Amino acid sequence: MGKNQKRYDGAHVLLRLNEYQRKDGMYLYKYRDETGETRIVYSKALAKLREKEKRIQRDLEDGILTGRRNAITVNDMFGIYMGGKTELKEKTRINYEYLFGKYVSGRVGKEKIAEVKYSQVKQFYIYMIKEVGFQLSSLEIIHTILHSVFNLAVRDDYIRKNPTEGVLTELKKDYKWHRPKRHGLTEEEQVAFLTYVSGSKRYRSWLPLFVLLLGTGCRIGEMIGLTWQDCDFEKNLIDINHSTSYLKGKDEKFAFSIGSPKSETARRGIPMLEVVRRTLLELQEAQGHRPPEELEIDGYTGFVLRNRNGNVYNPSSVNRTIIRIVKAYNCEERDRAEQEGREPLLLPHFSAHSLRHTFCCRLCENETNIKVIQEIMGHSDIATTMNIYAEVAEKKKQEVFCKLDGKIKLL
Repeated sequence: MGKNQKRYDGAHVLLRLNEYQRKDGMYLYKYRDETGETRIVYSKALAKLREKEKRIQRDLEDGILTGRRNAITVNDMFGIYMGGKTELKEKTRINYEYLFGKYVSGRVGKEKIAEVKYSQVKQFYIYMIKEVGFQLSSLEIIHTILHSVFNLAVRDDYIRKNPTEGVLTELKKDYKWHRPKRHGLTEEEQVAFLTYVSGSKRYRSWLPLFVLLLGTGCRIGEMIGLTWQDCDFEKNLIDINHSTSYLKGKDEKFAFSIGSPKSETARRGIPMLEVVRRTLLELQEAQGHRPPEELEIDGYTGFVLRNRNGNVYNPSSVNRTIIRIVKAYNCEERDRAEQEGREPLLLPHFSAHSLRHTFCCRLCENETNIKVIQEIMGHSDIATTMNIYAEVAEKKKQEVFCKLDGKIKLL
């Protein structure tokens, strides 16, 4: 057969250059990839084959790596991505590898990087919500990982566009989801909480932790890892220079680890309030009378806060204890209010992080310098500080006008 002789398929349709039909009816198209290696794609229908041809030619013109992308998987790309993230904090790396390995690698991870579509990513996210039980807020971490992996694939010319783009936003609209707004405790609620814990035989041992959280605005990881070396009683200053995490590793076992703070701005000095200084000195004296067994985590020793087993506090245990305290307080408060014929002062559901938010609210109520507030809180983005300040300012405005009502003679 001559080189330029026309060829037809079984339906007598003219075949183009490099198009062929086998005896079993299957169509194929031969081409050379970016490395010069011969590649073949197949299709049962000629129209489908020509769609593939069109995509291949477009990819070759745009410099997309058509040959290599047919072999590389999402799992492979994740490995390349993690290998290049040398600046990742160790706890973040452990968390990413755990989440990807547990939830992604056996599903989307096995797919060829070039074959993953938007609809497939969306179905995977829906599966994570409905079958695995993930909340949309928790799914954001997995989305962050996948979005970054596919972004790298785009930059390395394996694919033209990121199939995860816009998926989570669409799901949030579908589920009518809004990020819950954090609220600190009011001053009245804060006093009620601390008073109840202080007077409780069951929960009083937790009082120093809550006082320190409410008196410094520290993140829970910063506070549970605080050491005596970080407390300068001469300068009346607490040095925040590391943070503690309790995470599950590749071996599926949970363990404490200590690393650098959340961001550079998280490295900060916090002046000691008098109640904070007094609480620290009481803890120091108690440890001096009953020296606990030495505990070391990643080279750090001399921890300020130790539970009854001599270990540092587990953040999850702290939050579970707060839930129990709130439940017990509210139950007793309802009974007291009924006996005294008044409305009960009930505590809302909150977490250890809410105590940090509460401290920030008290700070905003008493300080007008936003930059000072940002530095004490260790916020990397001043917008975070501004949002809390604006919320507090709005409440203050309402209080001021309530006090003015009837005092300004208008008629």
